[in-house]
Amino acid sequence: MKNTKYILIPMLAIMLTGLMPSCKKGFLDKNPTDAISSQTFWQSDVDVQMGLTGVYRRLQSGFFSNRKLWLETYSDNAYDRHSFFYGFQTLTLGSVNPTNVTTTFYTTPYTGISSCNFFLDNVDKAPISDASKNTYKAEVRFLRALFYFDLVQSYGGVVIYKTSPQTVEASKIKQSTKAEVLAFIHDDLDFAIANLADVPYNGHAVKGSAQALKVKAYLFDQKWPEAAIVANQIINGGKFSLYQGGYDKLFFTATQQNNPEIMFSTKFLAPDNPQIGEGALVEVSWYGSIAPYKNLVDDYEMTNGKRINEPGSGYDAANPYVNRDPRLRTTIELPIDQIVHTDPLPTGFVQRKYIDFSLLPPNKSFDRTFIVKTDANIIHLRYADVLLMYAEAKNEATGPDATIYNAINAIRSRTGVGMPAVDQTVYDTKEKLREFIQHERRIELALEGHRYFDLKRWGLMAAKLAAITSPGGQPLLFGEKNNVLPFPQSELDRNPNLDQNPGY
Repeated sequence: MKNTKYILIPMLAIMLTGLMPSCKKGFLDKNPTDAISSQTFWQSDVDVQMGLTGVYRRLQSGFFSNRKLWLETYSDNAYDRHSFFYGFQTLTLGSVNPTNVTTTFYTTPYTGISSCNFFLDNVDKAPISDASKNTYKAEVRFLRALFYFDLVQSYGGVVIYKTSPQTVEASKIKQSTKAEVLAFIHDDLDFAIANLADVPYNGHAVKGSAQALKVKAYLFDQKWPEAAIVANQIINGGKFSLYQGGYDKLFFTATQQNNPEIMFSTKFLAPDNPQIGEGALVEVSWYGSIAPYKNLVDDYEMTNGKRINEPGSGYDAANPYVNRDPRLRTTIELPIDQIVHTDPLPTGFVQRKYIDFSLLPPNKSFDRTFIVKTDANIIHLRYADVLLMYAEAKNEATGPDATIYNAINAIRSRTGVGMPAVDQTVYDTKEKLREFIQHERRIELALEGHRYFDLKRWGLMAAKLAAITSPGGQPLLFGEKNNVLPFPQSELDRNPNLDQNPGY
């Protein structure tokens, strides 16, 4: 059974909706008059934990929920088969403007930030120890950093709210610079690292969660030595390790509890609190909504470690899925799997990662009872990512060394994968090893929601999309200017002091 501390039952959800400003009328709205009053609520540790639950609840929406998987369709990894959620079909054809980019990139993080600030503004009213308050504050400041990090990756500089604005007019302020937002993120993370428990992840944010996010923030800012140092602290800390029970099992409900590789996730629980919408099980698998490109399939190595177009690889075009990296078959459903879907698959492939087909028999028509079974936690931070971030940062800082090869090889040699070690005679320069690390990130983290942000920070989105055509034969284009999204037109109309990003 999953840890339920941060899982809301319906009645608690109703109560806590009043504690957190709603996004339906604007993310800065005040509490409705029929809700629990903040003046009478913060009376005990139980109240504080309920408030904290409300903050965590914000992760169960937008790209922090199971819809995070759709970010893969804004990259060279997969096609947005239906496009009715976020319109990524249009965006990958190069049409990007303030009215056609989903506001989810903007509103979901700010709704979370509003909840974080509401909690931080009120928690000192509770008659609990300073030590307990600091732990709770550390969790919330980690979450605020997580929300702001998504914003800065998407938009660059954004508006910083350190506390809840007291009036609507007070909320209408100019955005800070990207550097200022990153500094604010690091300040929150430093507090979290200093005050969170140094233990394995158990449903609460822990010190390792904050450290891993700090590594990501340093990598985004290309601060290679700093990123390598913090990643190495996690590695040497010994609180996390690669899961050896099967690569595919990382993404199944039954094996996610107390998993040593998971460092932070959005948690769900059936039947009261399943994934949003119809859940990944139905939306991704049954409908075939996320359709991996053949380009991704072809990037998986042969079991001898060679790419399929390398001499001596042994690749057989007549049997293209034989002797391939085992992560291919556990990440992508292949034509040889012959799983039934509601409609033909546009690329011939569909996502398998996160999908437990035992819960959705392919010979059975759609049944809404499947929704309550769709509760696998969505992983945001895991130890394999930390090893790859360490490898990337250390390589950029100092060039190849044994610690880098060891980090990559640990991932490739895990139980159930068993891929050969990196050929150090081939990948022996910073440039060559950089390409291999980028390739390994694509394979290891495929269809988890990382590729979009990775390609942007590497400056490779345009080149990688140019190698792809849509199932209809249209060339893919990167329509963003300077790797940032346009602010939503609705937000520009609401806040006249917000300057649109250049080029839009």
